[in-house]
Amino acid sequence: MSHDGLGPRAVMRSVAFLTAGALAVPLLSACSAEDKAGKPLAAQDIAPAARAQITDGGTLRWAVDAVPETLNTFQADADATTTRVAQAVLPSMYRLDANGRPRRNPDFLESAKVVDTQPRQVVLYRLNQQAVWSDGREIGAADFAAQWRALSGKDSAYWTARNAGYDRIEKIERGANDLEVRVTFARPYADWRSLFSPLYPKDVMGTPDAFNDGARRKLKVTAGPFALKQIDREKDQIRLTRNPRWWGRPAKLTEIVLAAVPRDERAGRLAEGDLDVAEIDPAAARGIESAAGAAGPLSGPGAGRTAAKALRSWAVADGSVEDQDEDQDQDDRHVYARENLRKAVAAWERQRKELRGYEVRKSLEPAYTQLALNGAGGPLADERVRRAVARALDRKELAKVVLKPLGLPAVPVGSHLALSGQEAYADNSGALGGQDTEEAQALLADAGWVPGGPVEKGEKGEKAAGSEGETARGGKSDGEKEPGDGKKADGDDKSEGGDDGTYIVGQDGKAPAEHGRDHEDHGRRLAQDGKQYLNRHGAPGAYAPRGTAAPAGAAREALAKDGKALTLRFVLPTGPGSESLHLVAGRITRMLEKVGIRTETTKVSDESYFKDHIASGEYDLALYSWPASAFPATDARPIYAKPVPGADGSLIVEQNYTRVGTDQVDQLFDQAVSTLDEEEGRSLIRKADARIWAAAGSIPLYQRPQLTAVRKNVVNAGAFGFQTPVYEDMGFLKKGVKVSASPSEK
Repeated sequence: MSHDGLGPRAVMRSVAFLTAGALAVPLLSACSAEDKAGKPLAAQDIAPAARAQITDGGTLRWAVDAVPETLNTFQADADATTTRVAQAVLPSMYRLDANGRPRRNPDFLESAKVVDTQPRQVVLYRLNQQAVWSDGREIGAADFAAQWRALSGKDSAYWTARNAGYDRIEKIERGANDLEVRVTFARPYADWRSLFSPLYPKDVMGTPDAFNDGARRKLKVTAGPFALKQIDREKDQIRLTRNPRWWGRPAKLTEIVLAAVPRDERAGRLAEGDLDVAEIDPAAARGIESAAGAAGPLSGPGAGRTAAKALRSWAVADGSVEDQDEDQDQDDRHVYARENLRKAVAAWERQRKELRGYEVRKSLEPAYTQLALNGAGGPLADERVRRAVARALDRKELAKVVLKPLGLPAVPVGSHLALSGQEAYADNSGALGGQDTEEAQALLADAGWVPGGPVEKGEKGEKAAGSEGETARGGKSDGEKEPGDGKKADGDDKSEGGDDGTYIVGQDGKAPAEHGRDHEDHGRRLAQDGKQYLNRHGAPGAYAPRGTAAPAGAAREALAKDGKALTLRFVLPTGPGSESLHLVAGRITRMLEKVGIRTETTKVSDESYFKDHIASGEYDLALYSWPASAFPATDARPIYAKPVPGADGSLIVEQNYTRVGTDQVDQLFDQAVSTLDEEEGRSLIRKADARIWAAAGSIPLYQRPQLTAVRKNVVNAGAFGFQTPVYEDMGFLKKGVKVSASPSEK
């Protein structure tokens, strides 16, 4: 699955602490005053053009994943298209720049600053005096107050997905005049810039009924460069048109049509010329680049006969022509075959010519793919085993597998909480350490996993730890059962690890309570307690004693402990765009085999992947992605918070689907979100990240590629990277004009 289910601020939030020796050096460096954020690894690719170079008018056809179920971004089923519509038609006090940092939006906000800190933090907003809703009413304090009351969490009648930040507000008042809004916080809130973006009118936020139902299918009142014209669910599209009351730079486009096109159908729709902008997968990108300059299927010696067969097969499969009747005589069949080929070649040339009108704009998404390690039970409840898995990985190689073929920087991600270019970014991976086979083997030995150890035999042979006793040989499995009913789920497919249609978690709200597995270990080996365990094979701690040699032959023999083989369940999604995920999983599998860890790989349908496996904890290893946030103290907290037991004894994990957390990480998040000293806040976030690395519950691998097919004459659109799109500046280049000026020109 793609991360397209997410908005710009997508879902995101000391018992015994981790070995001090493993953290001392990284934490000292994390406190340095040196700026470690750097620059984005890849610049945005949007064909920037000055507004004077852009035609006035035109309709931009933009592919999206689906027509959203709701237009309210604060509801649980909001998706990426919900966010895209909100960005174009609603106010935002702040939006992200090309470095993923929040910047004041001058169309709505003249200034905003903290004017008091004692006895309470007070933020004073000065609104643009021209800012009005589409019904002519001024945007003001009443809208801010209605949104605060709806999202504060105090009224359960509002079905909200998140209230972070709004729950810290004490009151909202009109300032010295109608253009001033005073927001007083009951508790200090560092991420106050995250609030009121988007801002809905009081008509939407004023009552539970309006919030819950009124804004799901329509927005009567808007305030942006575009207005919501129509949602056509029969045609699966949304029409946005110029807002006649817009006071900012006029939109260059007359209309934007957001068309729902499944990912696996976009290449065909582009070839038909039906779209102007569409995010695509690497295979579709190769097709466009090939059409632009590479040789076609009819070129090269001896290609004629092969091309004829291929094109005829394509024509039949495509429905362009019908297959010939076997009763036709030979001459008729020859004529029919030639006609089929002629039609196929003509169709292929038409599509090739159409594709030449597009180019692929490339950048990196504001999201990263990680290897998640479920620490709720089984071998991975022991942090030494999790660390061993991490130390077995060559993250540089894994990044190259996905990014190098696309011509994008193949640099591993060094932080869980920010990406290169963002203010909070620093490479804290040193808290865990890089690839080291011997160290991984020593960690496993310290945890009691010995090569060639006795393994209990069951009906299916080896009894694998972490895989509920099912067979695990050479990375394969047979008989894997779907959790709960013992039946194989539709779409499940077993195979060796062998791609990135990564599932990216995208909705706020709590995950289903975890009832867990391996309950016999719950009280003494649960990863959440952060404790170290003494093993008869070595001293306590995350690392084996200095000088401990890795067991000989560990890379050749499977590891076992207490009669169980060390085999981990690796769950992967299927579906369009998942090829690179399976490629990465295959590399990971081979890296783990080198240190004696075997895997069982199970492929499941996209629909089942997150709900039945990630959220419910039915996996050991999994690949999915998180979006980057400009406000990690708020948004990342639920992702890494220590799970806590619920009243019924189940585990409440929020969005921490690895079930690995510590009290100290929670404390660092609490401190970071409550300090108004920005440098101190960044330092605290970096410290939290270093400890998240050390706990080894998730291993960031690489930033996701962003490939967008764009018609060549479309400017200020494409692979946006971090930046919030500027909808009023998008458009079609005037004929005969070459792009040469800055898009900031008016």
